[in-house]
Amino acid sequence: MSHPSTFGWLQVIRLGFIQACMGAVVVVTTSTLNRIMVVELALPALLPGLLVGFHYMVQMVRPRMGFGADAGGRCTPWMMGGMVVLATGGVLACAGTILMGSSLMGGVLLSMLAFTLIGFGVSACGTSLLVLMAKRLPDEVRAPSATLVWMMMIFGFAATAVSVGKLIDPYTPERLMAVTSGLSVLVVVVTALCLWRLEGEAGSIHGKADQRPTPGQFKQTLQQVWREPQARAFTIFVFFSMLAYSFQDLILEPFAGAVFGMTPGQTTQLSGLQHSSVLAGMITVAIAGSAKVRGRLGSVQTWMVGGCLASAVAMGGLCLAGLQGPGWPLKLNVFALGVANGAFSIAAIATMMRLANEGTHGREGTRMGLWGAAQAIAFGLGGVLGTAVSDLAHWLITESGVAYALVFGLEALMFAVSAWCAVRVSRLAPQRNTQARLNPTLQESYL
Repeated sequence: MSHPSTFGWLQVIRLGFIQACMGAVVVVTTSTLNRIMVVELALPALLPGLLVGFHYMVQMVRPRMGFGADAGGRCTPWMMGGMVVLATGGVLACAGTILMGSSLMGGVLLSMLAFTLIGFGVSACGTSLLVLMAKRLPDEVRAPSATLVWMMMIFGFAATAVSVGKLIDPYTPERLMAVTSGLSVLVVVVTALCLWRLEGEAGSIHGKADQRPTPGQFKQTLQQVWREPQARAFTIFVFFSMLAYSFQDLILEPFAGAVFGMTPGQTTQLSGLQHSSVLAGMITVAIAGSAKVRGRLGSVQTWMVGGCLASAVAMGGLCLAGLQGPGWPLKLNVFALGVANGAFSIAAIATMMRLANEGTHGREGTRMGLWGAAQAIAFGLGGVLGTAVSDLAHWLITESGVAYALVFGLEALMFAVSAWCAVRVSRLAPQRNTQARLNPTLQESYL
C-alpha cells in the first residue's frame, strides 16, 4: 500500500470550502425556514425547534458513517455522498415548509424526511472530513487548520444568510424554492471540485500497517473503540463540554432583556459580541498550537483544560450578574465567556484529530463518529434542557435574576466537570510512537 501524502494549506482550504458548503445548507434550514414557519405561516416556534432537534438525534448514526470510511479506506465517497444527501434534504425541507401552508400534516411529514436526510448528510460528510484531516495533518498544524476550517464554515453561515435573505426578498414560495434549489446544486458542484484528486487511493497512514475492518464488523469495531480508556474518556468530555456550551444558547438574550432591561436590538448585539469573541478564542489557540510558537503559550491540552475552567469562571460571573443585575459588566463577562468557549472548542477539535490516530489503526472513522454522535446528542439536548431548566427555575423562584443565576451556576458546574474530564483524557494518553511521527521537513511547508 502507498503512503498518502501530508496535506498542505491548499488542501486544508479545499476542506474548508466543503465545511462552508455544509454550513450554507444547514443555516437555511435552521434559520431561514425557521423564520418562515413562525412568521409567514404563523406556526408554533416549537415545530422548527423539534425538527432541528430531530436532525441532531439522527446524527447518532455518525459512528456507522465513520466505520464505513474505515472499512473502505477512503473518506471521499462518504463526503461526496453526504453532501448530495444533505443538499437533497435542504431542497425537501424547503418544499415541506411551503407545503405546510396548504397541508400542515403533509408538510410536517415531508420536513421530517428532509431533516432525516440532513442529519444523515451532515453525519457522513462532516465525520469523514474530520477523519481525513486527522489522517493527513501533523500535530503542529491541527489547531491552526481546525480554526481555518471552522472560520470558513462560519463565513459560509454568514454569506449564505445574507445572500439568501436578499434573493428571497420580496418573499414568495416560488422564489424560496428556486433559491434553495440553486444553493443545493452549487454546494454539490463546489464539493465535487474540492474533492477532485484530493485524497488519492486508500493506503496505510504514516507507515502503520493496514488493519481496516470488514464491512460486517461494525458492532465489534464500535465495542473495541469504546473499550479504549482514552476514547471513552474523551467521549464523556465531548458530551459534557458541548452540553454546557449549548445550554445557554437560548437563554442569554432573554436573561439580558429581563434582568438588564436590554432591547431586542441590544441583546442581538450582545449575542454578536459573544460569537465574535468565540472567533478570538479560536484564533488564539491556533497561534498557540502553531509550529512557530508551539509550547511557548502552552500546549493544546492546556488550552482545552484551561478553556473549560475559564468558561466555568465566566459562567460564575453571569451567575453573579443575575444576583446583582444592572451595574455588572455584562458585555465584558460575555466577551470573556466567548473567548474561553472558542479556546476550549478548537483545542478539543485539535485533540480529537490527534486521538483519532491513537489506538488500533483502521478505527479512526469509528472514533470520530463516536465523538461526533456525543456532540450531536449534547447539542440536541442543550437547547431543550437549557430552556426547560430556565422555565423550571422561574416557576420555583419568583425573582428572575436569581432563577437565571441558578441556571448559569449549573452551567458553570458542567464546565468544571468538563475540565476534570479533559485532565483525565491526558492522563490516559498512551505512549506515543516517536517512530511514527511525521518528517519535520514536511511540517515546515506550513510555516
